[in-house]
Parts: sequence; structure tokens; C-alpha cells
Amino acid sequence: MTPPLSFLRSALRTDFTSSLVVFLVALPLCVGVAVASGVPAELGLITGIVGGLVTGLLPGSSLQVSGPAAGLTVLVLTAVQDYGLSALGVIVLLAGLLQLALGALRLGRIFRAISLSVVHGMLAGIGLVLIAGQVYALADLKAPGSGTSNVAALPRLVAEVLASGPALTAVGIGTGTVAVMALWKRLPGKARLLPGPLVAVGAATLATAAFDLPIARVQVSGLLEAIQPPGVGDFGQLADAGLLTTIVAFTLIASAESLFSAAAVDRLHSGPKTDYDKELMAQGAGNTLCGLLGALPMTAVIVRSAANVQAGAKTKVSRVLHGVWLLLFATLLPDALALIPTAALAGVLIHAGFKLLPLKELRPLWRDHRGEAVVLVITAGAILVTNMFEGVLIGLLLAVVKAAWETSRVHIDVDDAGEDAVRVVIRGHATFLRLPRILDALEQLPADRQVELNLAGLRHLDHACMNALQHWADQHNAHTVQPEPARAWT
Repeated sequence: MTPPLSFLRSALRTDFTSSLVVFLVALPLCVGVAVASGVPAELGLITGIVGGLVTGLLPGSSLQVSGPAAGLTVLVLTAVQDYGLSALGVIVLLAGLLQLALGALRLGRIFRAISLSVVHGMLAGIGLVLIAGQVYALADLKAPGSGTSNVAALPRLVAEVLASGPALTAVGIGTGTVAVMALWKRLPGKARLLPGPLVAVGAATLATAAFDLPIARVQVSGLLEAIQPPGVGDFGQLADAGLLTTIVAFTLIASAESLFSAAAVDRLHSGPKTDYDKELMAQGAGNTLCGLLGALPMTAVIVRSAANVQAGAKTKVSRVLHGVWLLLFATLLPDALALIPTAALAGVLIHAGFKLLPLKELRPLWRDHRGEAVVLVITAGAILVTNMFEGVLIGLLLAVVKAAWETSRVHIDVDDAGEDAVRVVIRGHATFLRLPRILDALEQLPADRQVELNLAGLRHLDHACMNALQHWADQHNAHTVQPEPARAWT
């Protein structure tokens, strides 16, 4: 059924205003993520433009907005430091092609099977690493490196800041940015016509320019100059196993973040829901183009997507138009970026990092689902201590072990009333995780009595349990004084 003309006009009106809101939210985030990733600021804008003009036009999710995400900042920074900026295009390009393949094979739905505690732990770990790194940028200083080294060097950072006037000034600007963003949401709705990040960065930029503060500003090279397509020689690094692991990490994390964001956005509106396979292919197409341009990787971003929905967007027109506004800004007003203090952008990302920490949810989760809370905390800690990819793998492994433990319920009933034999009934799921309990129960049985094992109630008997039961039966037969050996009913 064709929508009435009045509905289309209303949708276009709301989509136009929504696109402006999303543009104002995306602008400081695009620049901030790029600077924190150790790449030219323009590359963040390019990814945002591709997310609007390319991914925004493709089917999948109608209201979700894509662009560079704070969640991949640490991974991008590490990749650039290890392999160079020229290799970033190769990594993003191949990650995009893998996403296209996963979507074509209709594997988008598998990302919905990942434990929610691992997802929250991944986001919390990203937030911790992001905060630990950006506190140095807040003072216009270089972070030592990994998450643990950044945390360990915090006392030295405090000493350096207190001994340096420019560093103190930068911290004041960055802290003020965080304060404005934190307080902005407390204002009445009508007072918050502009997004908090834009107001905070704008105020910091005006203060820096008005007082000519001696702090670092964003370095601008020009939109076309920032584009660095990967060369033939860059693909030679694919022989490095570490680079291949990085590509897999980019693919999995970007895909998971995009599809989890889609699930969250679907709960915010009553319109058409996301087709996960098509959305994965849309993200893959966007990342493929970003890779060809040497830009940052793209994901769907929940902050922009929520702003889009809350602003009243009805169709994908809003997210496409937000890409148009980013393109116009990058081409017509590129010098405006050079006025922005990097400490203000660090403040934006520190605020974003805190929002990734599930501080309010952790206490009730610990009270009601303690195992899930343990998985969340260990995943976050593992990411901080190791890296993103290894931390997520540790979290997934722990979640699988937890699920296996909880599902491998086994019940052991012993009937010692019979004169000739002890009857033991084992029901449920006999796996290696429950093997200690099963063997403890069997070893407490009298050695001089015949034992009948009834295993008919078992829904699952794994190889380890089967071998252990057979071994116990052989040992029991060797020591029993009864003429009848231990036997099992299956």
C-alpha cells in the first residue's frame, strides 16, 4: 500500500531536521575518534560520510546511523602503531569483504547468540582502555601504550601535569568539556536544542581562541590529502599472521557492535525491524569503500542512532542527509577543524568511555545473576590487561564454560534398601564438568556390595563420563567380594 502524500511530506520534514541533529552529534565524534586513533581528523569525517551516503542508502536497518566508533579506537590505534597508517586501508578493506561474505552466507544472525554479559564486558573493557588512554590526551601528553601501562603510569601523569602550566590548562579545557556534557542532559528539554558534545566542543574552542591558550589543536591536512588508498606493496603485509588476526578482530568486533546496536535501535521505534544479514552486508559495503579510501573502519553507532530516532526520523533519508552535511562541512569549512583543541576531543571520548561502563546495571546483575556479572567483569579486565581480541575470546570461553556448567545438571539417587545390590540412578546431563561429583558419589558406595547403575534417565553422556564410569565399574568388580559384578542399565 502506497503511503499518502501527507505522510511523505511529514516524514521528509522530520527526516530533514533529524539529519541536522545527527550531523551535529556526529561531527565532534568523527573528529575525536580519528584523533584518538592516531590518524588525520579528516579520515574520521570520510568514514562518517561513507556511513551516510553509502551504508545509509543500503537495506538492512532504516534508522541506524553508521560512522567511526569509539569502540574501535583502541584497536585502530594499535594497528596503526604496529603496521603503519598505509596498512589501515588493507585491514578495513578485507574486514569489509569478510562482512559481505558473512552477510551473503546469511550468518548475520549468529551474532545474536553471543552472551549479553560478554557484550557488556566488551563495551566496559573498551571504555576502560579508552579512558586510560585519553586522560593523557586530556593533558596534551602521549600515552605510554597498552591499557595496563597507561594505568600504571597515572601517578607519573599527575606529577607531569602539576609541573606544567600548559598541561594544566589543557586538563582544564578537557575537564570543562566533560562537565558541560555531563550537565547538559540535566537541563530542561527545550534548553537542549543543540547536542551536548557540539556545545561542549564549541565552548572549549571559543575559550581557547578567545584567550589564545597554549594548548594543542587538531592538525588539518585537507580532505583529499588525507585519502591514502592502499598500494600493492601494502598487501604484502598479509603474510604477517598478526595482521590477519587483526583483520579477523576488526570483522568480528565491528559486526557485533553494529548488529547489537541494531537490536537496541529496534527497541526504540515501532517501524520496520532490522534484517541482520542485509545490515551486515551494508556494513561490509561501507567498510570496503572505507578501506579503498584508507579511512577508519565503520560500525553502526548507538549514540547517533538513538539521536536519530529521538529526533523523530521516519526513513533512511535522515541518515543519508547527515552524510551530505558532513561532506559539505569537510569540503567548505575544513579549516574550522584546526581551531578545535585536542583536549576537548579527549573529553568527549572520556565521557563516551564512561557511558560504556555498566555502573548502574552491575549491582543488580551481581545480585540476581552472579555468574553473568563475573563473566562481564573478567571480560572487561581481560581486555584491559591483554587486548580487545584476546579479551573477547576469554569472555566467550568463560561464557561457554558457564553455560555448560549450568546446563550439565546431574541428579544421583542411591537406593541401599535392597539386600543383594545397591541401586544407583543417574539422571540429567553427565558431562566432564560434573564428573567429580559423580565419582565422589560412586566411591562412597560399599566396596563389598553389588552395584546396579541405571543410566536410562541420562539425556547426555559424554565420552569422559562414559570412560570414567567404565573404569570405576572395572575397579569395583576387581575388589568386590560379591559373585555378581557391578553392572549398568542403559
